[in-house]
Amino acid sequence: GFSLYSLAPMRAEPSHRAEMVNQALFGEAFEILDRKNEWTHIRLGHDGYMGWVLDRQIQGITHESYRRLVDEPQALVSDAVDLIEHDSPSHTRTVVAGSPLPFYQPAEQILQVGSEAFLFQGRTAQRLRTREELLLNAYLYSNAPYLWGGRSAFGIDCSGLTQMAYRLTGFSLLRDASQQATQGRTLDFLDEAQAGDLVFFDNEAGQIVHVGIYVRENRILHASGSVRMDGLDSTGIYNAELGKHTHKLRLIKTHF
Repeated sequence: GFSLYSLAPMRAEPSHRAEMVNQALFGEAFEILDRKNEWTHIRLGHDGYMGWVLDRQIQGITHESYRRLVDEPQALVSDAVDLIEHDSPSHTRTVVAGSPLPFYQPAEQILQVGSEAFLFQGRTAQRLRTREELLLNAYLYSNAPYLWGGRSAFGIDCSGLTQMAYRLTGFSLLRDASQQATQGRTLDFLDEAQAGDLVFFDNEAGQIVHVGIYVRENRILHASGSVRMDGLDSTGIYNAELGKHTHKLRLIKTHF
């Protein structure tokens, strides 16, 4: 199946009260693992993340369509928020940056959702694999409020920010900070880092719990309270407003 809603909450358990662990963006394809009452257990095709979503937020598709959506690069919405339009105004939907546009035909500006066609006249991501492009994509989320499990400018968490900025630039990252820390090439020293590299931070138990995007010497963009710029040194993130370090540096990774 794939997600029909712009921001379908994925929950840890099949319950409205269960915490949101992630969001499925409009157009993201997934496998159906189980069903329980009005809930469906899914595994996202692009990063393997699992969670429960409400049945009414998804649409079933054929296995062939699923494979095409996962295996063939789909056009991605590149502005923070945009619209896909339908002949029936009540079916018009908002979409967010990084949302795949299923089977999009650029010349006709048409995408296909099951048997229905939608018009998309917005911009799509160029997926230019440059450090400059990565920072531009990351800045789309500047000042976005922090939301655990969030993946849009309406609310985003630390690894949601890095995953989405990298997706728009043409890279595939896993969902959580600890998972993203297993990808890419490790840099030995902070002064080796360049714009767009990922910086990871751990807790007192040594678990990686936070990630941000290196911007330039002594500066990092990360989601903490909101998507913000803070100081960075060999100890970790320094918040000038609080006058203290808030995150302890653990690891630096590059994908360039």
